Amino acid sequence: MDVKKTTINAIRVLSAEAIDKAKSGHPGLPMGCAPIAYTLYQYFMKFNPQNPTWDNRDRFVLSAGHGSMLDYSLLHLYGYGLTKEDLMNFRQFGSKTPGHPEYGHTIGIETTTGPLGQGIATAVGMAVAEANLSAKFNKPGFPIVDHYTYAICGDGCLQEGISYEACSFAGTHALGKLILFYDDNEITIEGDTDATFKENVGARFAAQNWQVLHVDLVSSPDDVDALKTAIEKAKERKDKPSIIICQTHIGAGSPLEGSAKCHGSPLGAENLAKTKQKLGWNYPPFECPDEVYEHCAEAGKSGACAQEHWEKLFADYEAKYPELAKAYQSAMAGEKPDLENMDDLFSFEKPMATRQTSSVVLNKIAQVMPTLMGGSADLAPSNLSDMKDTDDVKFGWFSPDNFAGRNIHFGIREHAMTAIANGMQLHGGIQAYSATFFVFSDYCKPSMRLAALMKLPVTYIMTHDSIGVGEDGPTHQPVEQLVMLRSVPGLKVYRPADGKETAAAWISALQGNEPTVLVLTRQNLPQYETSGLSALKGGYVLDDCDGTPDVLLIATGSEVETCVKAKAILAEKDVKARVVSMPCMEEFEKQDANYKESVLPKAVQARVCVEAGSAYSWYKYAGDFGETVTMDTFGASAPAGLLFPHFGFTAENVADKAMASLEKVNNK
Repeated sequence: MDVKKTTINAIRVLSAEAIDKAKSGHPGLPMGCAPIAYTLYQYFMKFNPQNPTWDNRDRFVLSAGHGSMLDYSLLHLYGYGLTKEDLMNFRQFGSKTPGHPEYGHTIGIETTTGPLGQGIATAVGMAVAEANLSAKFNKPGFPIVDHYTYAICGDGCLQEGISYEACSFAGTHALGKLILFYDDNEITIEGDTDATFKENVGARFAAQNWQVLHVDLVSSPDDVDALKTAIEKAKERKDKPSIIICQTHIGAGSPLEGSAKCHGSPLGAENLAKTKQKLGWNYPPFECPDEVYEHCAEAGKSGACAQEHWEKLFADYEAKYPELAKAYQSAMAGEKPDLENMDDLFSFEKPMATRQTSSVVLNKIAQVMPTLMGGSADLAPSNLSDMKDTDDVKFGWFSPDNFAGRNIHFGIREHAMTAIANGMQLHGGIQAYSATFFVFSDYCKPSMRLAALMKLPVTYIMTHDSIGVGEDGPTHQPVEQLVMLRSVPGLKVYRPADGKETAAAWISALQGNEPTVLVLTRQNLPQYETSGLSALKGGYVLDDCDGTPDVLLIATGSEVETCVKAKAILAEKDVKARVVSMPCMEEFEKQDANYKESVLPKAVQARVCVEAGSAYSWYKYAGDFGETVTMDTFGASAPAGLLFPHFGFTAENVADKAMASLEKVNNK
């Protein structure tokens, strides 16, 4: 038996069998990429299936996540505990083998992929984290952080714009420990890529400062030696990421080889039987010879030895550099300071834009949280999102000359930036954040959605939050974005009304287990005596009246000030109003019924909800008799001071709406 060839074929057959049993899936990529994945796992990947989260393991990302059975076949064969029964339950409800790889659901999956191109950008983020941590913690003779990030992509990934953004960033930053395999089979769902994708991929990557290598798996199928040579060359080059362009046949070994028909459909019983015959596979369904498992176990044993060697190295490192070792362990454990008891986070004496208060809070936290790392999509001077050097701490900018830098120039690459931040967070040892204008959250949303799906506590700073942007006009004035992001399960959206609420939002973001969006103003806002940690509950009474209120005025961000002024107008009319600040609906909804009732009593049905965004988030709180002061159109190009009154964001209009709501309640 040629155990190498048999193992490659085992990957092909197991993948095809699982997809055929499920009656859905994508057999083409797993069958075409089987020799690539085998060579990587058997001879190069540093992993220990008995400890899949070992710090210094290599990371593997299947960017073309539709080929998920490649992942699952590897995890099964290489001892991660994925059973034959798990493979047989591919794509079934509750199984460990869902249709696309899901981080946190299946052991050994490093990131959730499926939306094409996301995996490439996430892998770039992992490589950023490795470079940063190695620069901070490694000492001569002690390569404590020393591993590679590998990814497999296809034509679809490289056609997506995010891949251009991410690979340009990786080349610019000389991420030499990133190696990308391109499954160049020239097929997508609609057929031959000649209709859509004729560019010279190698030239493109060379222009982006990547090393470009080639392996021909069409003329020489299953050429493990050629793959090994290419990977060795990729690892030799430290100053550039590498792409290994592998010319393959989709569905290799099947009667549908080279055809789009095997991209996203099962082979079918007849073709599966012919595939096994062609490959000389004479084993029962989902069975492999013992020699294959024994062969694959050798790689796992090698990885276990590598971990054992690393642990001994770390013990010596700890003895020689105890403070660094402690800092490393703290970083990888995700330990965080007690932010709630940092009193100076809540000290603001004058009106400030919340983008400014965010900058103050960010920089204070950065002093005591060495894992904090991030940057902006070329908008740091506007987002105020950089960490500034002090006498005690030098943050610096992440670059090939200074991988230890904690500030990142992401460039004008919003989509890739957000996915890169996800990868940094997934790697471990980094608390990631990113920043841009709130209106450009449209470019970030696919990656933010995946962060929510993976429960990654990444922080997204989004400034210039409304028509307050002013003269830049409707292209830059967010209207529907708050609703869009609030609709994402597991994503927290904070729109603070002052400095103390901003501090609370940062605390919530950094101490939680989900991603958080900080939606911040360009214009100055007042500071309130009664704000503060109450904002951690998402909604609270900011300015109350004596006794039971007649009307509730509920708002976020800059519109809280408008409601406070409207309360005073209503008081002159003998109408008692309560002002409720609702910086985070998601957190408010987590509170118990008694707390929510104490803030928004059901008996008080006269209500006005005020926010310079779409009304769709607010009907739940407005109720049957409430009114909204919101944006139901796009904005306009004019000074903010003119736009707010024009669109009805005045204390007088809010007071009028309150009276209208009271009238509806009284006439019901």
